[in-house]
Amino acid sequence: MLAVVTLRQDAAASADPGSLVLAGQSLVAVHDWTFLFGPAFCAGFGNGLVLGYLMYRSGLVPRRMALLGIIGGPLAFASATAVLFGLYEQTSGPSFVATLPEVVWEASLGIYLIAKGFKVSPDTHKERRHTRLIESSAAPAAAAR
Repeated sequence: MLAVVTLRQDAAASADPGSLVLAGQSLVAVHDWTFLFGPAFCAGFGNGLVLGYLMYRSGLVPRRMALLGIIGGPLAFASATAVLFGLYEQTSGPSFVATLPEVVWEASLGIYLIAKGFKVSPDTHKERRHTRLIESSAAPAAAAR
């Protein structure tokens, strides 16, 4: 959008008004496409599906919360595909409803991590316990020497 403003300010005096309108419409179309591909496809796949699956499998966040990403990611991806094929507008009601689980997932993940942080992984907890057991059994042996 700033490119359109710059185009209007810099080239308004010297250029043909018709070419300025065409260039402005082209820049707005590029903005609309990048807004569709960036947040809708990439966030739906990467943040929703991949991150949700990893958080679900690792158990670092509550599993019900991670399910929001696993469900919301493909819904956001499908909604972006529907917008791409012209079934509805990106800022319409169906698009909002389809991306709502993804929005809730992203917000809840951020709030949860700020408030509580990651859960202790069961594997990490076992390793710490095993290390403490080794250290505690080695301490009497070292004291006896």
